[in-house]
Amino acid sequence: MAVAWLLLLSALQAVLQPFASPFYLPGLAPVNFCDKSAKVSECKSAIELFVNRLDSVESVLPYEYTAFDFCQAEGGKRPSENLGQVLFGERIEPSPYKFDFNQKETCKHVCTKEYDLSKPEQRQKLQFLKKSMLLNYQHHWIVDNMPVTWCYEVEDNQKFCNPGFPIGCYVTKDGHPRGACVISSEFHDSDTFYIFNHVDIKIVYHVVENEAPRARLVAAKLEPKSFRHTNIDKPDCSGLPMGLRNIINDGTVKIAYTYSISFEENTEIRWASRWDYILESMSHTHIQWFSIMNSLVIVLFLSGMIAMIILRTLHKDIARYNQMDSTEDAQEEFGWKLVHGDIFRPPRKGMLLSVFLGSGTQILIMTFVTLFFACLGFLSPANRGALMTCAVVLWVLLGTPAGYVAARFYKSFGGEKWKTNVLLTAFLCPGIVFADFFIMNLILWGEGSSAAIPFGTLVAVLALWFCISVPLTFIGAYFGFTKNAIEHPVRTNQIPRQIPEQSFYTKPLPGIVMGGILPFGCIFIQLFFILNSIWSHQMYYMFGFLFLVFIILVITCSEATILLCYFHLCAEDYHWQWRSFLTSGFTAVYFLIYAVHYFFSKLQITGTASTILYFGYTMIMVLIFFLFTGTIGFFSCFWFVTKIYSVVKMD
Repeated sequence: MAVAWLLLLSALQAVLQPFASPFYLPGLAPVNFCDKSAKVSECKSAIELFVNRLDSVESVLPYEYTAFDFCQAEGGKRPSENLGQVLFGERIEPSPYKFDFNQKETCKHVCTKEYDLSKPEQRQKLQFLKKSMLLNYQHHWIVDNMPVTWCYEVEDNQKFCNPGFPIGCYVTKDGHPRGACVISSEFHDSDTFYIFNHVDIKIVYHVVENEAPRARLVAAKLEPKSFRHTNIDKPDCSGLPMGLRNIINDGTVKIAYTYSISFEENTEIRWASRWDYILESMSHTHIQWFSIMNSLVIVLFLSGMIAMIILRTLHKDIARYNQMDSTEDAQEEFGWKLVHGDIFRPPRKGMLLSVFLGSGTQILIMTFVTLFFACLGFLSPANRGALMTCAVVLWVLLGTPAGYVAARFYKSFGGEKWKTNVLLTAFLCPGIVFADFFIMNLILWGEGSSAAIPFGTLVAVLALWFCISVPLTFIGAYFGFTKNAIEHPVRTNQIPRQIPEQSFYTKPLPGIVMGGILPFGCIFIQLFFILNSIWSHQMYYMFGFLFLVFIILVITCSEATILLCYFHLCAEDYHWQWRSFLTSGFTAVYFLIYAVHYFFSKLQITGTASTILYFGYTMIMVLIFFLFTGTIGFFSCFWFVTKIYSVVKMD
């Protein structure tokens, strides 16, 4: 128990650390650099370059830098990683690339890797390197907590800055260049791998006003190149590219790694806006502005229509029912007032519904608070791992609302098995997610991927779950069961009313299927960019728009579910509890269909393991989204039903 609380406190420290320096959003203080010869206090001369995991758009499996036979750093302290970075599979390590501020270097030798192909283990290392080039694996380097970018021109002379660069590229047997081989005509030999064993690095800085010679780094760019160094001891970085034939059975292969570095002063870019050139260069930025605004206008218009229909129609119904004073009029009642004696009849499988509502409440509050902090800038890409850390910590701490909501509704449903309800709330949905996550982790372990969560971290996550979240769920359930049951405005009849034959659009399945269309319509644009950030390794940073879409999603789920609930009540069908949950929850099914479409149309993922991992993690997201949207729909209908049956006279 004590270990779990220590882990929670350390995670909270990682999340709340940005609040200690509110002046610098997202909470990371700048570092001052100066020449090695300048003796200035609080000023560094050595620039550290860190390496992160390598990933690919053609594979879900990322790998640590040390998994490849690149130049390794001698010593050096590995930066501490927070919980979010570990869960996302980030592995930041020191690199062998060492340089001082404002000290230019040209074609400096780092190391040489030699492969004796008569030895199976060395041949296997080279083959792994070739396979990684074939799958277009990319380096991710970090300087001063800023990605080292590779900027190149794309369509319409637009410049795109990629926060990574490839290991190498491949020219097919037919002579067609793949990946980065298209950047130069020198890569022309068929069935050949070209490794980028040289990088030209350019560091851009600006001198701090009134604090010269202190400077701050505002950009780090590089250009990968390939050279077959003829003189490895004294390389000159010229000549033909370093090509590796696909089939080499004997001999020795030597690969020399080099780099050049230059510095450039810039007086326009400020430290606070140093990420802007990366974000503004992304190809989806301008499209996203237009698409989101278009989506907002459409959704707001449709939401206004739904609200107007409900308010006008319901107002007439309430006025008409309240004017019925005579017995003859009461006998001619029709529509939703006829089912007032059955409207709060406990639903079937009330135990499961209450458990879903508890878990959905936990996810709903967690999402709202996480997005709120992200809008403030504390969970931006510069604060690595903070988004996931914040979400996990909030989920752990929100066990109390989950237990309380589940207990309150289960008691209102007339349930008596309170022990089962508490245990299911604490373990059912989190257990399904953890089981799926653990199976995916076993696959990652088997593949040797850096995304595999270490055993110690798994134990820590379980400790947070069992030692903190579960007790908090029990506490919330205790308060939920000890309070009086929810008072309904009308009493329930002893004998259930017979439901008449329903038309097609008021039957359960068509209504549920139709109910998820409008909520999905307001999120699918954002969903595309979120999936891009997860599977195509692009940065997602427009949390303000995401928070706005989140609010509109809540409104749309509520109004669409209330509208369909009203139609069903008018058709004298009083089974609204499960239907309201499933109507808005069906948005998750459209989410799943879109994820399948995205996999086959947008991604280039190959391999059985990567396919299983994609759909395994997708199922976790679908389950969370199902609980989230379903809970919104149920709460909206519960409020709606309670209000209309408390306003109308029930004589």
